Amino acid sequence: MAMNPPHSESPVLSVKDLCTVFSTRDGDIHAVNSVSFDLYAGEILGVVGESGSGKSVTMMSLLGLVPSPPANINGASVQFEGQDLLRATDRQLRQVRGGRIGFIFQDPMTSLNPVFTVGFQLSESLKRHLGMTRKEARSRSIELLELVGIPDAGRRISDFPHQFSGGMRQRVMIAMSLACDPSVLIADEPTTALDVTIQAQILELIRDLRHKLGMAIIWITHDLGVVAGIATRVLVMYAGQIVEHGRAEKLFANPSHPYTKALISTVPAVRGHRAKRLNSIEGQAPTLYAPPGFCPFSSRCANVFDRCRQEVPGRMQVSSGHDAACFLLEEQGHVATS
Repeated sequence: MAMNPPHSESPVLSVKDLCTVFSTRDGDIHAVNSVSFDLYAGEILGVVGESGSGKSVTMMSLLGLVPSPPANINGASVQFEGQDLLRATDRQLRQVRGGRIGFIFQDPMTSLNPVFTVGFQLSESLKRHLGMTRKEARSRSIELLELVGIPDAGRRISDFPHQFSGGMRQRVMIAMSLACDPSVLIADEPTTALDVTIQAQILELIRDLRHKLGMAIIWITHDLGVVAGIATRVLVMYAGQIVEHGRAEKLFANPSHPYTKALISTVPAVRGHRAKRLNSIEGQAPTLYAPPGFCPFSSRCANVFDRCRQEVPGRMQVSSGHDAACFLLEEQGHVATS
């Protein structure tokens, strides 16, 4: 059962109007458009959407992990532990990355260096961020491998990445992200390439670590089933914008944006007639060569009307802790969020 975030307390991470634009030969790509959200200690925030919706770029932009140029990152602020990450120097960001904010990337085989042992790669982070000696770093590295469930950690620490299975490499990546006891962990589709049995083990591991260490987690995925099982709150992203946000149980019980409803309808049913044709979302996402001046989902929405093609909808309150950016809600009498 997910913990309730302590909304009476200050968030550990507060993002305001984050924008990321990529300059290309064909024009500027507005990949992230005025994204705002808060993250509280001890919660798991699920971020969902189709490929290309801006999930990964948003989170990598927070830490300066997208190359600049071609990327141009700006916004009101990204506050983390009293520091605005948008105004931080490269040196300050390097101290935050891997130190106070851990990041698990999608593919562990491309994220781990194949020519160095797992122990060496774990130790480097500990020596750089915590100033440990070589002996201390090795001992801590073994503890981390044991923490994430790798058997015979004292021996496996001398192995190279190719000597680990896909699930074990993902556990190594989790150990590396936890090395410096971060207060925030960002997991970018960490179970996508794994079979369902290993995926279930990784999810259970993340839940256990969240309870043991009390850290906040951002879980990026396109798998609604995973989000429903582990997330406290959910952000639904489309065309670089947050189109719906709410506590997981509220959002899945009452999806209010047409895009969220369409996403949920594409999940295969496990009951009923098994030969039923899978649903899909017709149409294509916008190219984003210009900042959206209208509802980005209007070209794919069955409920579109003239206003949708002329204005950008604001986020309307569906219920306490649940909002969506859709003109239909305004037509139904819902009020804008403050």
